[in-house]
Amino acid sequence: MMKFIALKNPGDVDQLELQTMATPQPNDDEVLIRVYAAGINRPDILQRQGMYPPPADASPILGLEAAGEIVHCGANVKRWKQGDKVCALVNGGGYAEYVVAPAAQCLPIPQDFSYVRAAALPETFFTVWHNLFQRARLTAGESLLIHGGSSGIGTTAIQLARVLGIQVFATAGSAEKCSAITALGAAAINYHEQDFVSVVKEQTQGQGVNVILDMVGGDYIQRNFSAAAKEGRIVNIAFLQGSKVQVDFMPLMLKRLTLTGSTLRAQSGQAKADIAIDLEENVWPLLSNKKIEPVIDSVFSFEQVAAAHMRMESNQHVGKIILDLTLSDNKDD
Repeated sequence: MMKFIALKNPGDVDQLELQTMATPQPNDDEVLIRVYAAGINRPDILQRQGMYPPPADASPILGLEAAGEIVHCGANVKRWKQGDKVCALVNGGGYAEYVVAPAAQCLPIPQDFSYVRAAALPETFFTVWHNLFQRARLTAGESLLIHGGSSGIGTTAIQLARVLGIQVFATAGSAEKCSAITALGAAAINYHEQDFVSVVKEQTQGQGVNVILDMVGGDYIQRNFSAAAKEGRIVNIAFLQGSKVQVDFMPLMLKRLTLTGSTLRAQSGQAKADIAIDLEENVWPLLSNKKIEPVIDSVFSFEQVAAAHMRMESNQHVGKIILDLTLSDNKDD
């Protein structure tokens, strides 16, 4: 038996409750992980609210990333063994003492990383790598605009882009968040005080940016066309201000823009496995060598999951919010 966070009914944080259930068992291509830390992500909030139902073959338990120790391997699993310390992108079920993960979506915990820091990696790094470097084909010497630069996605994207030789601009809504963005190496744009189109045009000698990563949507969709350079690529990964707007697509034609987007959870296991391979080869050495570092906003115990969700919904956080299960039962991290 294991403890997990149950969602009694879609709704507010009072629908989250610590309950007990049978420990899941992995199939032949999966591993069972004893969870020591789990990340909180925006899709968790949407799923709790009833706006982002899990796929039919996924665990209904919240949680898309976890870090811990493998306690059992399926019959077909060759790489991993009992006792290995991993972080994993999971298909649900992360808010639990044990979670099943596809073996191909597991990655070794980087050198000198705690479980808390490791739990901050999978969802954001899979998302950023796939959208910026696989879909948008961002390369050294180009420029990038990130909307939501102080989020877990944003702080990850800034660091990855900067270390790979890319000029980065990022938007945020407060002086504190802009300071955090600047500290990571990006040019911060306070969207309450500045127009991001004007800023990037001025800073790029009127050319605009090569790639835009947008999780805002709404009227940003049209404005992104103005901020993009010719042959620019715009990637939408969320629509916090809405996905239904009236848009003039003429700039897309005149600038020969590429407009794309993706969600991670709905992609195939093979697609996620391919991202994991790329991350281990290209990004994990940067983590082990401390050239990039996950930004941790706050850490909550398992029983404080409602407070963790409230922290994310407040939009005051900078970086990742983590559940640390070791705070609940005094296990050693």
